[in-house]
Amino acid sequence: MKIEQKKWTKEGGWKLNSKTPLTEVPQLVLVFGASALVKEEKTFSDVKGAYPNSHILMMSTAGEILDTSVSDGTLSLTAVNFQKTTLQFAEAKIDKSADSKAVGQTLAQALPKEKLLHTMVFSDGLKANGTTLVEGIMSQLPPKVLVTGGLVGDGADFKHTYVGLDKTPTEGTIVLVGFYGDSLSVSYGSMGGWDVFGPERIITKSKENVLYELDQKPALALYKEYLGEKAKELPGSGLLFPLSLGISGKDGTVQVVRTLLAVNEADQSMTFAGDMPEGVKAQLMKANFERLVGGASGAASMIKKEEKATAELAILISCIGRKLVLKERIEEETEAIRQVFGPNTALAGFYSYGEISPGTPTSNQCQLHNQTMTITTFTEM
Repeated sequence: MKIEQKKWTKEGGWKLNSKTPLTEVPQLVLVFGASALVKEEKTFSDVKGAYPNSHILMMSTAGEILDTSVSDGTLSLTAVNFQKTTLQFAEAKIDKSADSKAVGQTLAQALPKEKLLHTMVFSDGLKANGTTLVEGIMSQLPPKVLVTGGLVGDGADFKHTYVGLDKTPTEGTIVLVGFYGDSLSVSYGSMGGWDVFGPERIITKSKENVLYELDQKPALALYKEYLGEKAKELPGSGLLFPLSLGISGKDGTVQVVRTLLAVNEADQSMTFAGDMPEGVKAQLMKANFERLVGGASGAASMIKKEEKATAELAILISCIGRKLVLKERIEEETEAIRQVFGPNTALAGFYSYGEISPGTPTSNQCQLHNQTMTITTFTEM
């Protein structure tokens, strides 16, 4: 595997971020960038001009990661030449959350299954229900083939998110990438670092990812009681106070975190990035600075323990909520990951509206996570 990384800034244009430029044709060029940049036709045409024979997968973010640098209003590019691995792509459009499972099934069905090793999904961050999207994808994959990835972002605006495969990114797009062959080693890890507080409450009324009642009380009113003055800043302030849910699955009860996307004053409901099942226990969470950084390091460490060789590429997908909490300390989490992996692993990624991964490298239960640092690593053996 050979990798080239570049960064675009308004002040300096494109600059090489690797020690040496790539001389081989990359099969995949990943571009993470600000919404205002990735939706412009010129951005795609410039990248295509530099990589005319490559598949270009471009998406909007809530912050770009390149090496240990975290930026806003930039473009982060990672071009990958796989020497022993082939890739296949599937693309679909989504208009409403209720279609997420069906769209996930369609995407996975479109990928050839022979020698399929792993998949990654990059989805519109506002129109898809990440929980049912994952269910749909997993239902059509062979046993032991998993999915990682994320819901793309739009800064802290939550207005428009964009994904594009070999064309200018558009809203409502989801792309699934399949990795094929016997020589690729893929590992993954996901960890949060938030503290729970307050009593556990039962979700007594919900529909998919919309929460109406906790303990038979209007969810939004109850939530505002805990936020106090910060309730005036909803839905943005909700990123600082996610909910922890105990979801039952084939590996037992798994703790997942749900991020608030929108509120409805009329019916006192709250819309989250993933399902809010009735009967599940929910508990508020708040940030712990040191534990957030420790969570990023922990996600990398759980991968490191399982690795057969040093990872060549690590895709980092971290939640916008972490970025809003850590603020000027945000690069501490990417630096913590660098310390675990060492200097020879290329780091790239973005801040998201939802992260998709099994909770541990040994779990086969893929979940939508929020407020986590999720890492997928690739090594050709």
